[in-house]
Amino acid sequence: MKYDEAIAWIHSREKFKIKPGLKRMEWMMDRLGHPEKDINAIHIAGTNGKGSTLSFLRHLLEDQGMNVGTFTSPYIIHFNERISVNGKAIKDEDWVHLVETVKPLAEELGETHLGEPTEFEVITAMAIVYFQQSQLDFVIMETGLGGRFDSTNIIQPIVAAITNVGLDHMNILGNSYEKIAAEKAGIIKKHVPVVTAVENNAAIHVIEERARTMEAELYRLNKEFFVEHNYSDEEGEHFTFHANQFVSNELISRMKGRHQEKNAAVALQVMEVLKEKGAPFKREHYSNSIMSTKWPGRFERVWNNPLVILDGAHNEEGTSTLMRTIAEHYPQQQKHLLYAALEDKPVKGMLRQLKGNFTSIIFTSFDFPRAMNGKALKEIYGGENSVVQESWQQALDDIIGKMNDKDLLIVAGSLYFISDVRKYFEYRSMV
Repeated sequence: MKYDEAIAWIHSREKFKIKPGLKRMEWMMDRLGHPEKDINAIHIAGTNGKGSTLSFLRHLLEDQGMNVGTFTSPYIIHFNERISVNGKAIKDEDWVHLVETVKPLAEELGETHLGEPTEFEVITAMAIVYFQQSQLDFVIMETGLGGRFDSTNIIQPIVAAITNVGLDHMNILGNSYEKIAAEKAGIIKKHVPVVTAVENNAAIHVIEERARTMEAELYRLNKEFFVEHNYSDEEGEHFTFHANQFVSNELISRMKGRHQEKNAAVALQVMEVLKEKGAPFKREHYSNSIMSTKWPGRFERVWNNPLVILDGAHNEEGTSTLMRTIAEHYPQQQKHLLYAALEDKPVKGMLRQLKGNFTSIIFTSFDFPRAMNGKALKEIYGGENSVVQESWQQALDDIIGKMNDKDLLIVAGSLYFISDVRKYFEYRSMV
């Protein structure tokens, strides 16, 4: 089998099942000899911030000399990065080998009453197999959707983290903070400590109840650990972390936005929990780890002249955070926006927050099954300072040609869209 054939087979799997659950994952893990029991896993769920928190934590662990596997979704640069070790995506031949391992099982499973596994279930199984074979110190696994029925919930982690809870994927997870929090809290296991930055009162109550039921020690932002914002500048966010009797020196996150301080704090508290459990971590490495962390597509500067920033703000909470970060870091610039979104997102609420924040907005579309067209976005937006350009490549060329050194272009609306645009700038930087 060739690499392209292996990836094509993965993408040919169903995206979702009408009846979600872990039965198919349990079946595959049993047939594979339960590799999920042989990994030292940290599990991360949340509406926003999972990827950034994972990246902070990976850097923190690597700087302690640990070998760390990560499982993330969606990918931003290359498909292979979904399964990585020490920040490096696995090789093409590794994907081929994993498909050759899992494909016969998936086909056999398809002949049972459970039906074929979904694309995400297949990739999750491959990741677990790869990590078990690699004999890593730690594995960080990010949920794909929700938590309770997410395929990653097959693992038995040593610590779990829930970054936050927002109103996203409501057609699947529920239409209230309580219902969505219940899905996220499904990753909390018996006696497994959990760290959270959830601040919504209704959501945190659900998580507290789940932790109590599971007899899991709970560490809450602003209760058991704290983050103190010092100031923001061009270098990033300057802050201090407090936990138990430990107060850090000033830390700097080069990923901009105060929400990144909270993501960093969750990662740092996970480190403190592991340290309490006996891990020989040295706190003096924390500062360099936080400063060296980056995560593509999260308020990421991809072009300097003119200034272009990509941000995967794909729900209402993410859009609100983006608006706040722009205001804090670029108050003087003339701001322009290139925007594309998926139809199953809370588009009305997202677009409402854009009004009054940009000199001009270009609504566009991209090659993806659930992508809205630019005209539909403009109709919902209803603002006067907007135009439609269905070719995002042409839109980028047009607006960049008109910008000067006082202008800022933000590209946002969908992580899948951001992935495509990022490749455009990678190519542009090479020519």
